[in-house]
Parts: sequence; C-alpha cells; structure tokens
Amino acid sequence: MNENSSPEDTKRPATIEHAPPLVANANVPAQSGAGLPALPSTFQLPSRRRWLRVALALAVLVVGAGASYYWWQRLHPPLPPGIAFGNGRLEADEINIDTKYAGRIAEMLADEGDLVAAGQVVARMDTQDLAASLKKSQAQVRQAQRAVDEANANVTQQKTQVVLAQQEFDRATTLLKKGFQTQEVVDQRQQQLNGAIAALEAATARVTESEHALEAATHDVELYTVEIADNTLVAPHEGRIQYRIANIGEVLPAGGKVFAMLDTSYVYMDIYLPTETAGKVRFGADARIVLDAYPKVAIPAKVSFIASQAQFTPKIVETRSERDKLMFRIRVRIDPERLRGRADIVRSGLPGVTYVLTDPAATWPASLQGTSGQ
Repeated sequence: MNENSSPEDTKRPATIEHAPPLVANANVPAQSGAGLPALPSTFQLPSRRRWLRVALALAVLVVGAGASYYWWQRLHPPLPPGIAFGNGRLEADEINIDTKYAGRIAEMLADEGDLVAAGQVVARMDTQDLAASLKKSQAQVRQAQRAVDEANANVTQQKTQVVLAQQEFDRATTLLKKGFQTQEVVDQRQQQLNGAIAALEAATARVTESEHALEAATHDVELYTVEIADNTLVAPHEGRIQYRIANIGEVLPAGGKVFAMLDTSYVYMDIYLPTETAGKVRFGADARIVLDAYPKVAIPAKVSFIASQAQFTPKIVETRSERDKLMFRIRVRIDPERLRGRADIVRSGLPGVTYVLTDPAATWPASLQGTSGQ
C-alpha cells in the first residue's frame, strides 16, 4: 500500500485493466500478463481437407466390402433346393488294443503316430509260464500217442489169439463129431475162444481210452497255443496309432489298455440338423464332405445314422418355437473302399461342412460333384 493512498482507496475493488478475449484466435498471439490462458488450437473445427480424407476412406471401405461380398458369392454360390448342410469334424472309429490276460509287457513294436496294417504285431506280453505249460502238454501228447500205439498193437495181438482159439475150437468140434475127441476138450476150446474175444474187447477199449487221453493232451496244447497267441497284440484293422497307454515292463490286468488306434476304414462326420430338415433325410442318402483344409475337394459319403431322439432340448416340447430348436444328430460315412490304401492321408478332427441331399431328385452343384479320383 502506498503511503499517499487514503483508506477509501483501499476499500475499492481492483479492476482488470486488460481482459483477454473469451475465444482464442490462432492468428493473434496471446497477450502476456495477467488473465486466462489461451485455448489450444485443437479445438478448431475440422478443415475441409480432413473431411475429404474421411469421406475417401469410407468410400474405399464400402467398395472393398462390396467386392469381397461379390467374390464370396462367386466362390460360395447359394445351394439349390433339396440340399442341407451342417458343420462338424471328421472322425475315425477309435479301437482300444487291450490285453486278454493279466501279464507283463515284454516288447513294444509300435509307437504313437505309426501307421499299422491289419494283423500287424504291435506288442508282446511275457509268456514264459505259458511256454513252459505248452511244452509240458506237448510231452503229454507224445506220451498219449505212444499209449495209443501200444493199445493198437495189443489189439492186433489179441486178434491173433482170437483166430487161434477159433481154429482150435473148430478142430475140436470136428473131431468130436467123428468120435476122436471128448466133450471136455471141446468145452476147453470154447472157454479159450471166449477168453480171447474178451481180451480183444478189452484191448479195443484201451485203444479208445488212449485216444481220448491223446485228444485231451492235444486240446491242452491248443489252449496254451491260443493263450500265447492272444498275448501277442495285433492291430485288428488298418489305421494309425493314436495313443500309447502302457510301456515295457508294466504289469497289466486282464483288459488292460496298451494302445488306442484309429480305424481308418471307418471315417465319418456327425452334423446336427433342425427338426424340419432332419425329417427329410433318409438312410443311405447321398452326401458330400468338404474339409476346411481342402475347400475345393468334395468327398462323397452316405448317410449311415439318424438319431431317433433330439438333443440339447427338453424331452417334451409344447410350443412351435421350442420345437424349432430341436436338433437331430446325423452321421455320414465315407465308403470304406474309397479309403482303402489311403490311411496315410486320413486326419481325424479336421473341421468341415457336410452337405446332405434331402430331396432325391436334387442335383449337386458343380462345386460338390466329386470325382472317383478324390
């Protein structure tokens, strides 16, 4: 406060001598001194050049979208009536290669990813105990065979005794008629003949008994041979090993899993169709499978299964809107003859689209014709 100022001057409010404008002008520099700061230049309205740039970008996007839709229509023309489609994944029937008897794994001859042929040995179990039992049964077979041979030789011997006894009896009977032999001698010859016949019958019975013993021993050999063969695990069909579940040295119970393989002769795709469409599909109807990995290849197939019950919906549906939500599982299977010799190209799990004829009179478009060479 100045010494010359009066008390009345101190009570008057201070006035702003230079107030800045409320709207800043970009072309006028801001005044220095007290007052509000100037607003940034970014608050200016967009220029005409910027609007033209935005409009050009929008036009390019519209033209690009139209061109993309046009080419998509060219590549995916609308399906003709009588053809339905659904998404799914290509699957192959899975087979578990299990043990029939409890035992230890002795040898593994396949691994995950290997392509195996039908009947190929993939693993062997330890069969040392069965091999020993087999040798014992084979020895019993040889012993039973010798018993049969001995019994047959005894039969031959008893037959000669019967012949001799019959001759002596006939001779004694003739001499008795001529008075040169007594009745006592004839009776003795009769007893000898009866004894020889009884001995022959006993020898014949021993032959039958020996043959039965031989047959039993032979069955034991066959049993142990089958058990050893069953402990040799083979691939039931041509396919690819998907999983190796056990390793060498592991002891497994009866039915223990060793491998899981894919049967490449049973390849299919399951799709789900609504009620109105599924009701028009018939067993054996023609179908085509198009995989995402091979969009230009249509694989011929046939409808092999139609579910008798809908899925993912309540069992009892009252309204039409709810009935429209019912979905039925339909399976289309590729002809096994088409897959023969092509196990190496079968890939389970590949996504794709299945097209099914709902009208037998409908014809496939050119993109879904399929060829015998596919």
